Amino acid sequence: QVQLVESGGGSVQPGGSLRLSCAASGFPSGYPAIAWFRQAPGRAREAISCISPSGDSSNYVDSAKGRFTISRDSAKNTVYLQMNSLKPEDTAVYYCAARAYVCYFAYNEYDIWGQGTQVTVSS
Repeated sequence: QVQLVESGGGSVQPGGSLRLSCAASGFPSGYPAIAWFRQAPGRAREAISCISPSGDSSNYVDSAKGRFTISRDSAKNTVYLQMNSLKPEDTAVYYCAARAYVCYFAYNEYDIWGQGTQVTVSS
């Protein structure tokens, strides 16, 4: 059974940092491209970043470049999202999602989702 489990969310002050984790299990080796999305109340789910199955390629939406970094530890089957210089507008539920091999930023391209982790940025 394939599964994604996010962790690492929480409350942080503006300018702070958080590192989210996405633990993947049950996938064939070399299979899942994994992306991070987020969804704020009343807003559509939006892509942040995606990393290839090997971890040697990653992509970011423009709003994430420079502040967010995606990485992958294949030995631990875990993908991370390091978030720096957080702003109140980064407040959302953050999800990781998996699909076969190739990164896309469209959420409907992903068929495996984690349960989400809440990130709140507030003073």
